Amino acid sequence: MSLQPAISDSAARIRATGRAPQLAIVLGSGWDGISSAVDDPLDIPYGELPAFPKLAIAGHAGVLRLGRIGGREVALLRGRKHTYESGDAAAMKGALRTLAAIGCGTVLLTNAAGSLDPAMRPGSLMLIEDHLNIVQRTPLHDEPGNERFVNMADAYDPALRRQAKDAAAAAGITLHQGVYAWVLGPQFETPAEIRMLQRLGAQAVGMSTVAETILCRHAGLKVLGISMLTNMGCGMEAEVLSHAHTLNTADATRDTAAKALQAIIPALSI
Repeated sequence: MSLQPAISDSAARIRATGRAPQLAIVLGSGWDGISSAVDDPLDIPYGELPAFPKLAIAGHAGVLRLGRIGGREVALLRGRKHTYESGDAAAMKGALRTLAAIGCGTVLLTNAAGSLDPAMRPGSLMLIEDHLNIVQRTPLHDEPGNERFVNMADAYDPALRRQAKDAAAAAGITLHQGVYAWVLGPQFETPAEIRMLQRLGAQAVGMSTVAETILCRHAGLKVLGISMLTNMGCGMEAEVLSHAHTLNTADATRDTAAKALQAIIPALSI
């Protein structure tokens, strides 16, 4: 099935539920704790939505949960497909365009990332101010003509960032701010690569989110991004990095992450 019919079918399936989400939240590793805070939840497996990806990474449920948080209609994407799984930077295109098709105008992208700043310890949360597309991949290579040229100034909406920071502070949660660097993975970075990223001005590094931000901006969606810092960058400390280590730290931080989202979501002007 080509992408546009798949998007149309997926959008029709969601509309048939009678739900009309205003905000979509892509849940990365460690962020799924917010799922239990959804009022009147309705789950649709990704397998019933032809535009949505098939997932194969631990910590990603592959379910779209519709409902309300703080009185706001939301759609939780419980898992994402990463570029490193297949080399496809457009792996989330169908899902994000489906959300745009049903009238969802804002997307909150979450992820687990490595910290490049000694002041941001594992378990901290970082608001994404901007990003570095280190791998220089794009999900827009097959878009026609001039439509592929997207302005990426203020890719992470400044007003939403201010609202998120203020709401987190009011809830007693520190929300750091910084630049997120996208590396392809799935291997972790070398110490030399970490030093390079620090010199380029990044405060966090991860293997997702940037391609999704590009897709969202191309679709006219506003974007807010938050990273959960699960480890220090390779070579900064003696810890041995692994996916299991990431998941363990993410699991220990899930309650703080969920509390932050419960404070932030109702505070956003969308």
